[in-house]
Amino acid sequence: MEPLIFIAVMAGLLWLVVIRPQRRRTTEHSAMISTLSVGDEIVTAGGVYGRITAIDEDVLTVEIAPGITVRVARGAITGVMNSEQKDNEAEPPIAPDDR
Repeated sequence: MEPLIFIAVMAGLLWLVVIRPQRRRTTEHSAMISTLSVGDEIVTAGGVYGRITAIDEDVLTVEIAPGITVRVARGAITGVMNSEQKDNEAEPPIAPDDR
């Protein structure tokens, strides 16, 4: 009877530590992918940053530099840059005056 309890406890821990968080990440990624729109700044799984210029069903056209566009699979998008992240990258932190 003891081994059966041990196996049940281990299965519960596996679900709590591995399966549940992975399911949550998958749900969040699916929601993010479904809300993509033209003009969003994104980052791909390969680390390429760009702006979406056109959306087909499963393929996005992304401008990675002025005049340079690439086609990217919708599932390869790992993140959408929000305005807060863009502002932080554009402006370096200002050092306080030493007066």
